[in-house]
Amino acid sequence: MQYLHTMVRVKDLDQSLDFYCNKLGLREVNRYENEKGRFTLVFLAAPEDVARATDDKAPLVELTYNWDTEDYDGGRNFGHLAYRVDDIYAACQHLMDGGVTINRPPRDGHMAFVRSPDGVSIELLQKGEALAPVEPWVSMENTGSW
Repeated sequence: MQYLHTMVRVKDLDQSLDFYCNKLGLREVNRYENEKGRFTLVFLAAPEDVARATDDKAPLVELTYNWDTEDYDGGRNFGHLAYRVDDIYAACQHLMDGGVTINRPPRDGHMAFVRSPDGVSIELLQKGEALAPVEPWVSMENTGSW
């Protein structure tokens, strides 16, 4: 068995690509548009997985955009996506600078949660050992649900 991807339905493809690529840092590795089925699939990989993605050996996120308007509630129902990051504080600061709310700040120097524009929870985990707790993260309260 081989893990291939996680599919997430999105309402606004441009807004979602801005979040996943420009703010979170994933890279688009493949795109498939189906006019008859009226949908677009966009496959994303973490930067360290891009080279492996071309050989179908990397885990991917598949953004599924259905061209006809549809609301998707309960993005949290399936759980969350998780990514390991080199510096959790820098990653969270970059997301905040891009207008993303840090729902569960990395007070412990190890874990944080944010949400995509479609309400999907995304867990960020510090690579290796947890970083020493520092401000403003130590004092930052949770915001919303994660």
